[in-house]
Amino acid sequence: MGVVSERLYNGIIKENATFVQVLGMCPTLAVTTSATNGVGMGLSATVVLIASNIAISALKKVIPDEIRIPAYITVIATIVTVLQFLLQAYLPALNKALGIFIPLIVVNCIILGRAEAYANKNSIGASLFDGLGMGLGFTCSLTVLGIIREILGTGKVFGIQVTPDAYQPALIMILAPGGFFTLAILMALLNRRKLKKAKAN
Repeated sequence: MGVVSERLYNGIIKENATFVQVLGMCPTLAVTTSATNGVGMGLSATVVLIASNIAISALKKVIPDEIRIPAYITVIATIVTVLQFLLQAYLPALNKALGIFIPLIVVNCIILGRAEAYANKNSIGASLFDGLGMGLGFTCSLTVLGIIREILGTGKVFGIQVTPDAYQPALIMILAPGGFFTLAILMALLNRRKLKKAKAN
């Protein structure tokens, strides 16, 4: 398995930030009230992951160990600020829907964790694909959660009606408890599958 495929597999499946490492729970539970929000938040985090991994990998030899974490946060904050300006200019509806959770990407432990655990120790190319893999894994998780919650909570997906008129939406699914229920059930199913696979081996 090459570096590219290994990094992508690692981020999407093996070390999925949401379902395996249980990181970034604040935006995961708060913004996945719809599939669109899930995709938007996931792709925003992916852009920041890729850009920050590249920048930190490129600067790793000139950043003193004593100020490593503050330097990483400064780099990440700069990237997030640029991203927010772009969202405000070109996708104002999405920017409004995601609200405070875009600026909070700066302190998202997924971003800082990848900078410290991977980008600081590896090449620019490998760090790029690590960011891409982790970002895609996060995006997939948020999108799945958003789809389930939107269908059950409103009868729609990506704003398109998919349930019959007789369906009564369970409004709790687009509220905070719905986020916890959906995440818990998906994690339980994935852990059950892992246990079965481990026993089979």
